[in-house]
Amino acid sequence: MFTTQLLHQLLMAAVFCALGLVILGLVWLVLMRVLPFSLRKEFEDDQNTALGIVLGCLILGISIIIAAAIHG
Repeated sequence: MFTTQLLHQLLMAAVFCALGLVILGLVWLVLMRVLPFSLRKEFEDDQNTALGIVLGCLILGISIIIAAAIHG
């Protein structure tokens, strides 16, 4: 009884983790399409630290929203 319940909870956690990662990846792809400049060029060539911080905060915020939506 306990092991089947534990396995069910682990399976659900894995499914929701995969779902959250897929949604986060889709948001990243939309962001790459919407921005008028190349993120790769800004990060690698121009060494734009401010853009990295802003995008990191954006991804963190979206991750929190996804986690709250999945958790209920």
